[in-house]
Amino acid sequence: MAHTTPAPDKAAALELISDFSLEMTGKDVPGLLEAKDSIPLGTRINVTFLGNEDLQMRVSAAEKVRELGFVPVPHISARRLQSRAQLEEFLSALQGVGASENVFVVGGDPATPEGPYEDSFDVIRTGLLRDYGVKHVSIAGYPEGHPDISNEKLWVALEDKSLSLKQQGLDATILTQFAFDTEPVMTWIDAVRSRGIDTQIRIGTPGPAGIKRLLGFARRFGIGANAMIVKKYGFSLTNLMGTAGPDRFVTDLSGLLAQDPRSGPVKLHFYTFGGLLATTEWAVAYTAARH
Repeated sequence: MAHTTPAPDKAAALELISDFSLEMTGKDVPGLLEAKDSIPLGTRINVTFLGNEDLQMRVSAAEKVRELGFVPVPHISARRLQSRAQLEEFLSALQGVGASENVFVVGGDPATPEGPYEDSFDVIRTGLLRDYGVKHVSIAGYPEGHPDISNEKLWVALEDKSLSLKQQGLDATILTQFAFDTEPVMTWIDAVRSRGIDTQIRIGTPGPAGIKRLLGFARRFGIGANAMIVKKYGFSLTNLMGTAGPDRFVTDLSGLLAQDPRSGPVKLHFYTFGGLLATTEWAVAYTAARH
């Protein structure tokens, strides 16, 4: 089903960008301190689970997020966990610093699992999350598919995880890979809702960054980055020296969502490739321009 982009709608844009969430790594604490005065209090900030960062770095970053008045959402990378004991150690450490209520459980990068968990569903169905104070679990969504997982498996996994979380009494959010094109995003949202999943969705959105860097991440994650799509997003493949922000993408997406009553609750999650400060300053400026 094709979606015709409507005229810009300021109210819809303000609704979409309100209560946005952000992403940082364990090493980004200096960037967080630099950006803290620009970030609205209570903002959800995801803390990634990278292979080159240890438990203490991840936990300390989540603790700092909480101390500064934001909501930490530490990642749990299933395929990087070497044992059930390591999962419990991480959850216990997060609980100890008051950062375990919200988590994002994701499969992770390793081609071969480093321990007993093949995917995020394996972690969710252990039943351990509630034991360590988890109340809200984010799970991954892929509007443009996954380079290594079939669409059929992705849909089965989303349905299984959504049902398991509901049965465990845990709130949920579906957080997507970032996108350049509103068309597959809207088609995917329609498909989620048609499956009876009414969970809040956060659409992954690249914060302002260098065009080369954005395209590099797109290739790594299998995101569509052909000439037509990036032109729709607002930059050209023939001029890679500048930077690009998500102005057009956010404006177009908000208008489409406002036209579709089936879309349900949808917000934005910013991947801060250009830094936390640049992203939050962009969001503040975008909001101010529409008030």
